[in-house]
Amino acid sequence: MTSAVLPLAADEARRIALRAQGLLGAADRRAGVRGVLRRLGAVQLDTISVLARSHELLPYARLGAVGRQAVEEAYWSGDRAFEYWSHAACVLPIEEWPLFAFRRRAYRSRGPWGHDLPAGAYDKVLDQLRAEGPLTATDLGGAKNGGPWWDWSDTKIAVEQALMLGDVVCTRRRGWKRVYDLAERAVPDGLYHDTLTDAECLRRLVAQAGAAMGVATQADLADYHRLSAAQVESVIGDTGLVRVDVAGWDGPEGRGGRHRAWADPAALATPPRGRHRTTLLSPFDSLIWDRPRTERIFGFVHRLEAYVPRPKRIYGYFSMPLLSGGKLLGRVDPAREGTTLVARHAAFEGGPARAATSIPAMAEALAEAARWVGCTEIKVERTTPVELHDALSEEVRRVTI
Repeated sequence: MTSAVLPLAADEARRIALRAQGLLGAADRRAGVRGVLRRLGAVQLDTISVLARSHELLPYARLGAVGRQAVEEAYWSGDRAFEYWSHAACVLPIEEWPLFAFRRRAYRSRGPWGHDLPAGAYDKVLDQLRAEGPLTATDLGGAKNGGPWWDWSDTKIAVEQALMLGDVVCTRRRGWKRVYDLAERAVPDGLYHDTLTDAECLRRLVAQAGAAMGVATQADLADYHRLSAAQVESVIGDTGLVRVDVAGWDGPEGRGGRHRAWADPAALATPPRGRHRTTLLSPFDSLIWDRPRTERIFGFVHRLEAYVPRPKRIYGYFSMPLLSGGKLLGRVDPAREGTTLVARHAAFEGGPARAATSIPAMAEALAEAARWVGCTEIKVERTTPVELHDALSEEVRRVTI
């Protein structure tokens, strides 16, 4: 017997997604950054740092101006989290270590890695960690061969392979450098095992993704931890997620061009109400890292332009979407010049009349970001529409930093 499919309005689905991601309702400050990590299940890492690195921007967007040292300690103060390949390179709650056994097994069975390591190089790294304790790649003998950034040394290749296979884990960083340790020593005893079957790993990860997103299509669920469509399909019926039909979520999936969508039962139990955050989002924020999902939910098209040649950029190197009132109202490309936060390009959605209503939210978000990173002034260089430049500049002057 087929269960009934629950209809959802598009606005309701949007609010459910925001609440699930910790961006609607009262922030859980007692749980802090670790609570954000557990709730999201994955926080993407990236080397780009403008206002801050992306893993710092995630809790900031949800909790406000949380101390940056507190963020680092929450991720890398021991056996609370580890780094692994999920949506991308991510910080993950240590409780998820067993759930990635399926991926570690897949890496072990894939055969040649494309790097010819000298005989004994892999075992040498493990032996050194066993004898000397946690070490960076530099401590192990050096990460580079002296060429371009990707010209890794044999030691670096070996320890990264060990990380993927699960012999080694990173639960700490030191000056942005990974600190490697033997997984058998760093992962808590109750979690250090690969006993879950592939099906159970997938079932739990899909359920976790569903809870973190609130409501999602099967493609959304697959993207969260970068699973295949077939993997999601094989376990979706056992996750506890319930089928929903979201108005307006039309697309290529399912019959009649309608996306097959699923919701977390807990997300449906109470109406999604509460305080909305006004904040700037990292392009790698899990609310918006899936571009098709972002367009479907918010009607907002966003692309990271950091790797686009400068003349071809539309919005800027690291433009950060502006979230306010549960909607994406525009974006800003920030920079820091001493103690001045510079809005190199503040772009609003819609024409001048609609965009003008978003000026207070943009000024509020810029002011909070400036306070967080220790800036005392804000300068607006450029706006879209251009006629809003003076109005935004005047508004940020009125805002208390």
